[in-house]
Amino acid sequence: MTASWLELCLDVHDPASYDAMASFWSTAAGLTRQPWSGPGNEPDDLVGAPGQGIALCPVPEPRTVKHRVHLDVHVRAVDDLVAAGATVVQELPHWTVLTDPEGGELCAFVRAADQDLPDYRVHEVVVDAADPERIARWWAARFGVGVENDGEPWWRIQDVPGMAFDSLVFQPVPEPKTVKNRIHWDVRGSVEEFLTAGATRLWDQPRWSVLADPEGNEFCVFAPR
Repeated sequence: MTASWLELCLDVHDPASYDAMASFWSTAAGLTRQPWSGPGNEPDDLVGAPGQGIALCPVPEPRTVKHRVHLDVHVRAVDDLVAAGATVVQELPHWTVLTDPEGGELCAFVRAADQDLPDYRVHEVVVDAADPERIARWWAARFGVGVENDGEPWWRIQDVPGMAFDSLVFQPVPEPKTVKNRIHWDVRGSVEEFLTAGATRLWDQPRWSVLADPEGNEFCVFAPR
């Protein structure tokens, strides 16, 4: 069974920053805030067309290390993200590294004045990897797509069923994964097929199972529709 993309999930730690994080990421991703309607204090979800959603997930642990999964977003101007609550970390020739209100990294790619700025702003999801080719090929096989490499150190997969952004990119880094990723993705597919292919079962919930890929990246599997 070929898996399909469902949505992104982003951990948020401090209840005092729930509103700031929802506001920032709705602007950065070009999504609409959907207020929490259940009991207790939960952050808003961010909704758009199928495959575009970002669930903001409250967690007890704060950010302590650089994100191993980050989002690249389209912007008209970096100042737009700064005004929304981001902090500039580093300016590079083709993109700018920023942090969100809880310190999570993202990269902004400025669209020229003669280029359309898409309503949905997520350009790529970038994953740090020990062996980017191996893990890219693993995920490509799960989604039933090929891998792309143009001679650079990173590998990408595109045209994933249900995926609304351009690419899922795996880039080499020297440091190992040491803590749970603060950004993960949800998919629809077969838990057993993921396990047979080399995933690890972490725990089960009533409607989904939490697994880790061969490099330890957490993801959630929901039943196919």
